[in-house]
Amino acid sequence: ATVAVAESLTGGKIAAQLADALPALLPGERISAETVEYLRAFTAALGFEVEGLDEHHSKLDVENFRRMIERAVAEFPNFQVVATTLRNAKTATINDWGAVCYTNGELYQAPVRENLEILDRVGGGDSFASGLIYGFLTGRGPQWAVECGAAHGALAMTTPGDTTMATLAEVERVMKGGTARVAR
Repeated sequence: ATVAVAESLTGGKIAAQLADALPALLPGERISAETVEYLRAFTAALGFEVEGLDEHHSKLDVENFRRMIERAVAEFPNFQVVATTLRNAKTATINDWGAVCYTNGELYQAPVRENLEILDRVGGGDSFASGLIYGFLTGRGPQWAVECGAAHGALAMTTPGDTTMATLAEVERVMKGGTARVAR
């Protein structure tokens, strides 16, 4: 049933990934009509394009991301926070890494970490999301949240596997300008 719901919402690969994730997110739960409506709105937002991107995403103009996010928020006014990473993959192992967060009509940007040496890029986006959410849940504000997310994502990509196991102190060290290399 989860696969059918996800396929009807988005189709294709994204739906399959979403369907795989839902049982872990909602173990033993039926998916409510409210959840289905939320997922419909969320997946529809995936269709918004960022103007000015070249095929390699090497020119990441923050203002183009702002305009795309503002279009998404105008179409889906219930969105409270919209955030995304900004990744310019120069090579498989060298990326520029940053992030933006839009809330209450304001755009917040984390510092771009140029030439970040990547060990394993799996988990960078998830770690960004968890750091961002942590920042909001602890009431530290959107600027701190986006910086926390970007730092946590950077740490994740400099360690093997999809989980950083980074401590809050390590994330905060990176937020203050320290290297994204884990110091163990």
